[in-house]
Amino acid sequence: MQFSLASAIDTESARGQFLAGGHAQVMPWLSEQSAAALHAELAARDDWREVINSGEKVFELDRANQARLGAADRERLEAAINAGAMAGFQHRFESIRVPDDPAERAARATMLDQFAEFMSSAGTLEVLTQITGLAALDFADAQATTYRPGDFLTGHHDDVAGKNRRAAYVLGLTPEWRTEWGGLLLFHDEQDDVGRGLLPRFNCLNLFAVPQTHSVSQVASYAGATRLSVTGWLRAFA
Repeated sequence: MQFSLASAIDTESARGQFLAGGHAQVMPWLSEQSAAALHAELAARDDWREVINSGEKVFELDRANQARLGAADRERLEAAINAGAMAGFQHRFESIRVPDDPAERAARATMLDQFAEFMSSAGTLEVLTQITGLAALDFADAQATTYRPGDFLTGHHDDVAGKNRRAAYVLGLTPEWRTEWGGLLLFHDEQDDVGRGLLPRFNCLNLFAVPQTHSVSQVASYAGATRLSVTGWLRAFA
């Protein structure tokens, strides 16, 4: 797949947003053909893994193992997730990860791997540098995420020692969404109020500085879709 950017990205406007508030929204980000192909590929894949943390430990369940969980096991798991979310950092969503190593990406060569390579290409990094003003952007990592009813991500700031994350990105790939369905990208201010809440829009790239506290609100039980996106960080080698 040959990915390409949208033809008319207003980098000056996006840069003004980023410098003013540490966040910029670019819509559309990809060409119409690129966005449609990536959405179709991810919507059809069946190798999603449920990703759940318990403190600093992360556990993953593929869909076959999710289906094998009995009612009692699922109830215990739900109780543990809810307890973790009550007062600390907790998440539950599905993910398809992309390796950081370009050689591994090339060997797998899925469309998601190709998208990660595209985000790390010189031309794309140049546009991202123009928007963010961050000079030390060496590569982008990536993972696909889908949030189903009940899924969420509590507040965190993305600043992990040794990862050299300069900014985070979220590329929305959900064709239709309502605010009432949840799954909103929320930015927390100094008082832990929500300074801004953003709908997951199709082919819309949200860029925000690291560190910056944010969360994803729980997707409602009555949501009419799953929240599909590709997320990652713009990183430096050192």
